[in-house]
Amino acid sequence: MNNESELIRIMQQSELLMKVFDRVKLLGLKSYYIGAGCIAQTAWNHLTSRPLHYGISDIDIVYYEDQDLSSEAEEIIINRGKRQFADIPIALDIKNQARVHLWYEKKFGIPLQPYRSLEEAIQSWPTTATSLGVRQELNGEWVIYAPYGLTDLLTMKLRANKKLITEEIYRKKVNKWLVNWPELQVIEWNESTR
Repeated sequence: MNNESELIRIMQQSELLMKVFDRVKLLGLKSYYIGAGCIAQTAWNHLTSRPLHYGISDIDIVYYEDQDLSSEAEEIIINRGKRQFADIPIALDIKNQARVHLWYEKKFGIPLQPYRSLEEAIQSWPTTATSLGVRQELNGEWVIYAPYGLTDLLTMKLRANKKLITEEIYRKKVNKWLVNWPELQVIEWNESTR
């Protein structure tokens, strides 16, 4: 079984994730993924025999809409998501990646050029294991965007993706995740080649 098939098999075992994959289609987004932590953490839970929803603090739904970069337009999608997922016990984090550059420097102190696509945004996420987006098309076909592959994810390796983050941000993420998944193998910042 290849890595993509393995990840799909794991996700299909999660009743929570499958509800989200089903309902996200109702938000009417043209370009979107469910990504990062909730996918990675579901895989880590499977690999360590934990309940599949253990430790997941939020579900990231990212989309790309560059025609209207207003916070009001994004808020409409966020509110639609809140209604659609009202019974999901984990917080949703819905973000238009086309407008991240408008607030990123103020929040993290790092200037950011506008992303040209949703995939470009995913390529900049903090670790190789969590630089990941997944969606299920209306016809049931799975689309997985994993620019650094799935090996680090499925072998529980944390490796910094240095495209955007600092060492401090990486360490904070690592320390947060190690509390719930002490089995993670941490590749030190200076050993990460990305």
